[in-house]
Amino acid sequence: MAKKQKRKQEQAGATPATVAATRAGVSFSTHAYAHDPAAPSYGEEAAEAMGVEPERVFKTLVADVDGVLTVAVVPVSGSLDLKALAAAVGGKRATMADPAAAERTTGYVRGGISPLGQRKRLPTVVDASAAGHATVCVSAGRRGLEIELAPGDLVTLTDAVTAPVAR
Repeated sequence: MAKKQKRKQEQAGATPATVAATRAGVSFSTHAYAHDPAAPSYGEEAAEAMGVEPERVFKTLVADVDGVLTVAVVPVSGSLDLKALAAAVGGKRATMADPAAAERTTGYVRGGISPLGQRKRLPTVVDASAAGHATVCVSAGRRGLEIELAPGDLVTLTDAVTAPVAR
């Protein structure tokens, strides 16, 4: 009983993303900041609030590649190249996914979608630029919370492929 209680206390305030990283035994840290709902870009807001260069902060985007929801993890300083994403997963055509479908499938709200701990594991592509950093930050599963981890751990935890999918 005491073990169950301890686990509940450890997970208080945890998100499915942080739970997934903890269960996998990877080293990570979290960064909380006051989210401004009026911010035009959640990713740029996160980078600025944490004092981290935007090239190290990655946004999680959900696209539809030939009818299959697919996750792209790209730096907030760039944008997603939909043709490159489709090619990275062997598809022909990619479009941005319907936001409601992305939220329903991942279990996260827009602006807080994490590539980790999603309700349904989706094919994932991490932009190749991530490998150039010791650590990267991605959403930890809610607006105003980021998780920082090694790019290799991000790729492993999401079973991702890496490819140049950002412009």
